[in-house]
Amino acid sequence: MTVKLAVHHVTEYTYEDSVEWAYHAACLAPRDTPWQKVGSWRLDIAPLPDGWGIDGLELDMAELTRHLRRDPWGNRHFSFGHARMHEKLVVDSRFVAELQARPAPDPARGPGWEAVAQGLRYRAGRALQEADEFALASAYAAPDEALAAYARRAFARGRTPAAGGLSLMRQIHADLRYLPHSTTVATRAADALAQRSGVCQDFAHVFIAACRSLGLAARYVSGYLLTRPPPGAPRLVGADASHAWAELWCPEQGWLALDPTNAQPAGLDHVTLAWGRDYADVAPLRGVLRGGGLATLRVGVTVEPWDGDGQGSPATSA
Repeated sequence: MTVKLAVHHVTEYTYEDSVEWAYHAACLAPRDTPWQKVGSWRLDIAPLPDGWGIDGLELDMAELTRHLRRDPWGNRHFSFGHARMHEKLVVDSRFVAELQARPAPDPARGPGWEAVAQGLRYRAGRALQEADEFALASAYAAPDEALAAYARRAFARGRTPAAGGLSLMRQIHADLRYLPHSTTVATRAADALAQRSGVCQDFAHVFIAACRSLGLAARYVSGYLLTRPPPGAPRLVGADASHAWAELWCPEQGWLALDPTNAQPAGLDHVTLAWGRDYADVAPLRGVLRGGGLATLRVGVTVEPWDGDGQGSPATSA
């Protein structure tokens, strides 16, 4: 089964005073995966970044492609700047993604989680594997004893990583309250767990850090959710903004994508943008600037079935 979804993500900053100078880094280029094919991508930035565009009038996608750089995990990043006065910044990203169903996690398949954790431990002479660095601490998802104790509630002795991961996903969903504005983008997993609230970013960080506290490998995924579900299906939490979930490494099944915010594995309504050790690796947009005063941020995300007539569909591939 496959679906095509049109994604439209707009970030708008309105500044109290004029910005004199600004430099931004972005992770907004969608990636292809074994279960996702991106057919096209269009990006519009206003005001046009310095040195971009044809005669300074429009953004040339071929030129943007030359600005893209890949990080160690295959995500594509780009940066841009403005050295002229402006009172507003708008970054508008659109693309169409074709998704196919992922294999359902099999909780009965695989060895006990202790053996998997043992296999991820460093020892001299062992060849490095993709999952190794995702078992290590990162800025927002560092292991600690409280997180380890929390994880052991889900990972009973001898349980497979898939069974423990599914249990931990449901446990976080039950224990943490989804509460916008209760945390910031700088909130760490241990703090979100202690206050028992947060947003999708925090739910993912708690999951990742809890798994790492047991020696398992987990990574952070940024992306989007279907805005309008099919008739009769519930609307998922986090569908009006960027979303985040986690992937747990299971040697026999690969990376299992689990969404603790909604207590379900990622499926045909989850569009992947990028992945990394935590939010810091894949923040959609960040920057430094001179001037501006207080800024008002507006973020709008729409993800809906693509009807094939061009609505929401980018015209240029990148």
